[in-house]
Amino acid sequence: MAGRTLYVRFATSTGDAMGMNMISKGTEKALETMSEYFPEMSVLALSGNYCTDKKPAAINWIEGRGKSVVAEAVIPGKVVKSVLKTTVADLVNLNIKKNLIGSAMAGSIGGFNAHAANILTAMFLATGQDPAQNVESSNCITLMEPINGGEDLLMTCSMPSIECGTVGGGTILEPQGAMLEMLGLRGAHPTSPGHNARRLARVICAAVMAGELSLMSALAAGHLIKAHMAHNRSAPATPLASRPMTPMFAPLTTLPNRNGSISNGSLPNGNTIPGRDGGGYVVNANA
Repeated sequence: MAGRTLYVRFATSTGDAMGMNMISKGTEKALETMSEYFPEMSVLALSGNYCTDKKPAAINWIEGRGKSVVAEAVIPGKVVKSVLKTTVADLVNLNIKKNLIGSAMAGSIGGFNAHAANILTAMFLATGQDPAQNVESSNCITLMEPINGGEDLLMTCSMPSIECGTVGGGTILEPQGAMLEMLGLRGAHPTSPGHNARRLARVICAAVMAGELSLMSALAAGHLIKAHMAHNRSAPATPLASRPMTPMFAPLTTLPNRNGSISNGSLPNGNTIPGRDGGGYVVNANA
């Protein structure tokens, strides 16, 4: 409560849908019923921002929203050295200094990670989720610690507020539906409502963890800029023209023939290409 204003946070199951529309309809009916029992109650709006949707908020970080997932992996020390080109000790130290202390110094809410939003947003776009909900869905804390006498790396990513679904919204689009199909998660689960949406959240969290490991390793090894310059700063595939080129389609009245005369719009076989304004056009007259 804030003075005489009451903020109510509704919680419900929405099956395999992300469920915003479903919950909004249910909340509206619930408020109508509450008004019958409390006629002096005045409903100011269907949403009071206590949800909180598409905005950074501590309540989502603490209480969760949508799906709450923890991903965990053990990376052998020999893989850290041979593939990631760094050490377990360096990764653990960097994670503490960057993702934990650095984020705390910045006053971050739910941002105790390297770049969880990058991976999550890419997954959201590919599978038909609401990209604006990456704000709260990318809440993530990445933790790393040495295990087995410091030989291997234990890594976890905890994401308390992933909002996703496998039915409704952008999932009806064919390209996005095809991605869900590839994951074996398209549509509603036939026997266990919500199972597909929960699995999708796990896949997203696992992908985020892989991205966290990759970026943190590149930073620890000092390879980040080198990798960007090699893979993200390539030269244009098509070089710029060295001389002015005649447009593919140009008005006949502006294209001289090789002998200097003006074309009348007739092709060798006597046909004329009509232009959009009714006039004739020729193709590559100066070629």
